[in-house]
Amino acid sequence: MKTNRTASLAVIAVGILTSLPVTRALAQAPPTPDQMVSALKQNLAESQKRLRQYEWTETTAISLKGEEKSRKQQRVYYGADGTLTKLPLGEPAAPAAPAAQGRGARGGRVKERVIENKKSDMQEYMEKAAALIQQYVPPNPAQIQKVKDAGKMQLHPQPEGKMRVEFRDYVQPNDQLTIDMDAKAALLSALSVATYLEKPEDAVTLNVRFATLADGTSYTAQTTLDAKAKNIRVVIENSGHRPLAR
Repeated sequence: MKTNRTASLAVIAVGILTSLPVTRALAQAPPTPDQMVSALKQNLAESQKRLRQYEWTETTAISLKGEEKSRKQQRVYYGADGTLTKLPLGEPAAPAAPAAQGRGARGGRVKERVIENKKSDMQEYMEKAAALIQQYVPPNPAQIQKVKDAGKMQLHPQPEGKMRVEFRDYVQPNDQLTIDMDAKAALLSALSVATYLEKPEDAVTLNVRFATLADGTSYTAQTTLDAKAKNIRVVIENSGHRPLAR
């Protein structure tokens, strides 16, 4: 078993793999804020139970300034004790650094240190971004209730029986959590977060796209985290879902 620096990002991706179905009654008529909050809180709990029936393959790609810097795959599942487990799949060994020779040896070492420092800075930044995003995804039932009671929740009916739920000032001032729901099919269709690290200009966004398994279970097909201030993008794709063998 191996824990890595992008594990927290992966938790973000798989923590909401299942649907947030709304009751059929809500699908037939515009729900009130109280009805929507009740449905969200109930189904957030139900989603965790369904998720633990599966294992899947998670592919994580990290890019800097549009250039992919790393890509890896992991087998992901929940253990019997509820702990999220990740096992690396076919992780290649790091290439050996070329031996420095002659007068260029010192310059080579300096360059290597600069590269390592940049990698360390990027990893530290992503860990902070991931920790912040975890305050939003999966949505916390108590926080949803708190924001709704503060009058900062809005419902926006969408075409074709869909509903958009917006939560303003969800964790910090001027942030926003948005949930798109297909009320007819009783499924969560998308989720997005717009927030920032320390300063508003240090924007961090998260966009989640969902798909559905043959048995109707909704899962996160792709999660994209953008940290534009650092030109960093993390894309997490989940595939190959199969029943978990205990």
